[in-house]
Amino acid sequence: MIPELMDAFGLTALGVSTLIGLYYYTYSAFSLVAGASLDRLGARYVIPTGVLMTAAGAALFGLGSTASAEAGRLLQGAGSAFAFTGAVYLAAHGFSSRYLATAVGFTQCFGMLGGFAGQFAVGPLIHGATTWQQFWLVAGAALALVAVLLWVSTPSGHDARPEGAPSILSMFKPYKVVLTNPQSYLCGFVAGLLFVPTTIGDMIWGVPFLRDGLGTGYTEAVNRASMVPLGWVIGCPLLGYIADRIGRRKPILIGGALVTLVSAATIFYLPGLMPHYLLGLVLGIGSGAAMIPYTVIKEVNPDAVKGSATGAINFLVFTFSALLAPVYGGLLNRLSAGGAHSLAVFQEASSVLIAGIVIAVVLSCFIRETGAAARNEIRGKSR
Repeated sequence: MIPELMDAFGLTALGVSTLIGLYYYTYSAFSLVAGASLDRLGARYVIPTGVLMTAAGAALFGLGSTASAEAGRLLQGAGSAFAFTGAVYLAAHGFSSRYLATAVGFTQCFGMLGGFAGQFAVGPLIHGATTWQQFWLVAGAALALVAVLLWVSTPSGHDARPEGAPSILSMFKPYKVVLTNPQSYLCGFVAGLLFVPTTIGDMIWGVPFLRDGLGTGYTEAVNRASMVPLGWVIGCPLLGYIADRIGRRKPILIGGALVTLVSAATIFYLPGLMPHYLLGLVLGIGSGAAMIPYTVIKEVNPDAVKGSATGAINFLVFTFSALLAPVYGGLLNRLSAGGAHSLAVFQEASSVLIAGIVIAVVLSCFIRETGAAARNEIRGKSR
């Protein structure tokens, strides 16, 4: 719905990138709040509260004014921070450490089904049966129902909590453990850089790239762009399972990042080299490796800070998206001089995304191996 938003609000490419990017500012900040709240209060009340915030944000965005859209995006980001953080928190409690990467992969798999539907299903919907404003209002009502269902079905809590009433400062104490660990930053930086080709390159600018840069029709552009989140649906659980199966995280992480690099470069600079739908699918499968650091950050930090570890990596990951979304939109605006976004414009601007993937590959080499095979080797040497 990028063209509709540009027309409705009278925004340039930079303006619409900034509006959409507001989501990532509150998402990253509230990831810290979500992680601390889960560690202190458990999941039953925390997760539904986040969903209700997202519901309110969706309804505000659907009102159609610039002010309500900005407030809505901020609320959507704040509320959504509780979703994945909460799901990983529950997965970490419900599965043994041997299958943690697989569980986290399946968690993101279901999340990206929403991303797939957001392009494959919602695109045609807002150009047929409903308007984009009506879609957001209906989505808000549906999310409110989800919040009620979550409150009914989510367990009350798992971990023993400190005695006494929780204070704001005490809730954030686990972050001292997580954020004084250099490995936490490596995990966050690598995951953040691997997320950007999906969150910015595809989910925001994928359809405009295909339409304006390659001259693809609207329906085909939506279908092709939806292949990337569909690839995540496949890649996240698959790569997580392989990492658990071989007992090693780094080879899967680096291999997936290299697949992401090659497929992204091919899409931007050699778009006719491979079948179009296949390229997007391969990019999504490879970038599913971005979930591996979510497993590693839990394994390099104590069990008592599971929620905070996820909150910290979410904060780092989406800070990248928050900062780079307006940068990418600004590059497109400057390179096109306010005119049409040609293929050459997209290619030059996308060099930023390609460089980020290269940096992620390099940083991955410095992440500690935490898989079961590596842990067994350490135990064997200590005997």
